[in-house]
Amino acid sequence: MLVSFLFIRTSARLMRSPKVPWWPGSVTTEGGLHVHHLVFGIVLMLATGFALALQPASPWTEIFAAGFGIGAGLTLDEYALWLHLEDVYWAEEGRRSVDAVVIAALLGGLLLMGFLPFSTDDGALPIVLTMVVVLALSAVAILKGKIVMGVAGVLFPIVSLIGAIRLAKPGSFWAERRYEPGSRKLARASKRYVRHTKRYQRFQDRVAGAPEGPPA
Repeated sequence: MLVSFLFIRTSARLMRSPKVPWWPGSVTTEGGLHVHHLVFGIVLMLATGFALALQPASPWTEIFAAGFGIGAGLTLDEYALWLHLEDVYWAEEGRRSVDAVVIAALLGGLLLMGFLPFSTDDGALPIVLTMVVVLALSAVAILKGKIVMGVAGVLFPIVSLIGAIRLAKPGSFWAERRYEPGSRKLARASKRYVRHTKRYQRFQDRVAGAPEGPPA
């Protein structure tokens, strides 16, 4: 999934670069209809998903699973398009595709690790208590607007603990109910959010390319 996302995103960036005019362009029908690569991703996910439901023997299971991951990468790369139902690939809203891939990668990691950031040899009660604490920290982090940290915290509780302790993002569920308008805490949260947003947008731009403005 990650490899296909990085490949198709790199390909899209090369297509609009004047330095590599030889790079293949997008798929367009004779009628001028641009076929987005999420279409190929959805078709690939459906085909391989149905194939996996038939429980094929190895190595077909691995091949179809890889195909499903490739399709997921192609589809998530254009997450912003199927969220807004318009071509915002190179607009500011297109940054959300990177967020979707990060969340999907974290959830995939949780599945691979079995959702257990602790040992199962300690008995039922410690497992239940630990899980309650882990989920509570993740919930607080998410309520504070730190979704990525909340999701990652299910696997690495220290991450959600940091998210739960730090100031909430302005406009989040937590901030709207606990930070009074004009308060010092809200001002600090807003200032920190601006700095964090700039750093994260630089990361998004390196991965996905800088937006060009509103869609045509």
